Amino acid sequence: MPPARTRLLAGAAALSAGTLLLTACSGSSGTSSSSHDTINYALPANFTPNWILPIGTAAHLNTNNISIANTLWEPLIAYDGSTGKIGWNKAGSVATDAKFAADNKSVTITLGDRHWSDGKPITSADVKFWFDLIKANKSEWAGYNPGKAPDNWTSFKTVDARHFTITFDKAYNPQWMLANELNSITPLPQHAWAGGRDAKQAWTFLNDAAKNISGYASNPLWKTTSGPYSVKSFSTAGKVVLTANKKYDGGEKANIPTVNLLPFTTADAEKNALRSGSVDYGYIEATDLDQKDSFTAQGFKVEPWSGWAITYMPYNFNNPAMGAVFKQLYARQAIQHSIDQASLAKVVLNGTAVPGYGPIPQGQASDFLSPVQKDNPYPFSNDTAKSLLTSHGWTEQGGVMTCSEPAKCGEGVAKGTKFEMQVLSQSGSAVTDNMMSAIQSSLAKTGIKFSIKTAPVNSVLSQTPQCTSGQSICKWQLSFFGTAGSWYFNAFPTGDSLFQTGGGSNFGNYSNPAVDKLVSATTTSSSNQAIQDYSAALAKDLPVIWLPEPDYQISVLKNGLGGFSQDSLANFHPAQWKWIG
Repeated sequence: MPPARTRLLAGAAALSAGTLLLTACSGSSGTSSSSHDTINYALPANFTPNWILPIGTAAHLNTNNISIANTLWEPLIAYDGSTGKIGWNKAGSVATDAKFAADNKSVTITLGDRHWSDGKPITSADVKFWFDLIKANKSEWAGYNPGKAPDNWTSFKTVDARHFTITFDKAYNPQWMLANELNSITPLPQHAWAGGRDAKQAWTFLNDAAKNISGYASNPLWKTTSGPYSVKSFSTAGKVVLTANKKYDGGEKANIPTVNLLPFTTADAEKNALRSGSVDYGYIEATDLDQKDSFTAQGFKVEPWSGWAITYMPYNFNNPAMGAVFKQLYARQAIQHSIDQASLAKVVLNGTAVPGYGPIPQGQASDFLSPVQKDNPYPFSNDTAKSLLTSHGWTEQGGVMTCSEPAKCGEGVAKGTKFEMQVLSQSGSAVTDNMMSAIQSSLAKTGIKFSIKTAPVNSVLSQTPQCTSGQSICKWQLSFFGTAGSWYFNAFPTGDSLFQTGGGSNFGNYSNPAVDKLVSATTTSSSNQAIQDYSAALAKDLPVIWLPEPDYQISVLKNGLGGFSQDSLANFHPAQWKWIG
């Protein structure tokens, strides 16, 4: 399913199979929650919630939207990291079981004995309602990637009120299907929402209603819920107040009756709110870790929130000036050898990041990570990097490597080509600026000139699209979305959108037929060897410049708030929060 390139959903397949998450720290005002009946949670900066419908469209891919929607309408299969490890959280799911056929070409799902807030039972018809909506309107669904769900779901058969079977177009890896496709399904109250409309009419009706943010708390449409909370108020400015759903009969009852989700505009405003005591669960930036003691002295605990993500800098393989150089594996190896990830993670990111050597997240242990990626096939060494270039026909002239023997330099690399490349990077972040400067200095020691151009992140996103060499927009060579810009996966970290030929988020047009086969195998083979082979191949083939993966955020929580794990897929789960002190 296609991701979006803004601060979006982090690993929630209800919208996309993975996405570029641009995190930021924020600020607003709130009153102190001295009562254990209330919690004040700081939302990220300038990403105010603006969509209640638990079906995402491209204009509303904000991670806050999905976290809120999942709190109101529980997913069929909550496959996330909320229990401390990534897996199926059955307590937060409507389904209780999923049995795959022996040939892995279908699955029969069992629903729990659950009810909507109006007392009506949740049935297979409510799942079928979602299924029909997506089938009929797939091109408008943000989770759609041609060939994937719902295209590969050939039929939906209702067995009875609490059992149904979805048939696939071929055999799939059950883990991938559960974690990346079936987890996109949210049972919807067809008795309250369908109103005799067909799937296209219902889609239009629901989306039109969802555009009226000021009506979220009053519109009867949004009062029929299945999750542990309902909406008490929802401001167009971004403040959301959730109240416990007293009719909830699932496995994750709300521990705190009232949840205030507070919007912020700046990091300083949010930190001031923390210091004043008006935020119970907030955050600080990595550069503020030297202030940790001041927060602990005020009765807070500081806990990093690690993310299931990778961070990288895409090459534009179709750039007319440097594309031919980027297509040479030895050139990419020389660049990667010039990146001192350990120092970047420790110094620039203040110890709040882990080096990343390939397409599988390395902030958490997993069976997906290959030994090749884990062991770093291209350790930092300017000498090794320089030797790779000189052995392939490059000589250093005026401090910059220059192709002097084109037969050795590789196809399309002309004599006299200078190893000079430019990145368009996020502006406005001291941490990002420091990282780019450190990389610039390190590459210079190899003889690679690395120039830095900056722009607001939205401009970086719009100016570095997929392109062909003849297009004027294809002048970009490298792009970087900032040290807070990371690709967050669903639970199963496949690379079909990122690195498969023609993938919707294959920003630099990387293409390798052998890798395409490996990516396809990860979705169909039930063996972990398939995804480990993919991990090893891309750690070695370097489709991008691999960079350290920062923590999602440095959380600051009031002492006594606990009983939960911070979801590495970067969603928040208010029902799991509790005051234990």
